[in-house]
Amino acid sequence: MSPARLTTLAFDADDTLWQSEQYFKTAETELVSLLADYADEHTVLAHLLDVGKRNAVSHGFGMKTFTFSMIDTAIEVSGGQVPAKVIGRLLALGREMLSHPIELMPDVAETLEALARNHRLILITKGDLFHQENKVAQSGLKGLFEAVEIVSEKSTDTYAEAFARHGDGPEASMMIGNSLKSDVIPALKVGSWGVYVPHPLTWAFEHADAPLHEPRFREIEALPLTIELVEEIKARR
Repeated sequence: MSPARLTTLAFDADDTLWQSEQYFKTAETELVSLLADYADEHTVLAHLLDVGKRNAVSHGFGMKTFTFSMIDTAIEVSGGQVPAKVIGRLLALGREMLSHPIELMPDVAETLEALARNHRLILITKGDLFHQENKVAQSGLKGLFEAVEIVSEKSTDTYAEAFARHGDGPEASMMIGNSLKSDVIPALKVGSWGVYVPHPLTWAFEHADAPLHEPRFREIEALPLTIELVEEIKARR
């Protein structure tokens, strides 16, 4: 299929359209402070990462799971000695994260509006269903998307099915996001375009090597450059 037949553009949400990871980092900083009597920063954060990976398997991704992981880390690192007031503060941190207002990335609304004039836009995001639905609604962007997919994990099946259901198949689709592991690589594997928009804060679990050998892989510095990139691809044929 010719690259000129690019009809469907899919976007990740967290740290692509709006800020997310910065709230996790703020909570991690406080967690380190709260557990300073039991372990150093490296030990606490390494344990939190391990626990987070473990919990993601059984509870999925999102701020609720992260809150569980902070509490698990506090209990395990302290050998069960962590005071109840610290657990209470971690629960409060989780609630604060869940209720934080949406902060859009620069020029996101204008970029999506421009792209929506000639393309079908869909949103594909993973995490807690209720929280992600709330964030989409609060963002003010929902009306720009013809479909919103909230999934527990992003895999090749996720993209193959979404692009078939809401578009003209993977080869006529593009996935744009800040995670090489979740947004870009699995989308490339099913034949779509994969566009990486780096964010300065990315969870270690989402790190992967850039697939530079893939002809449909692109990296751009900021989301608004998607407009120029799409036009460049279409102009080739």
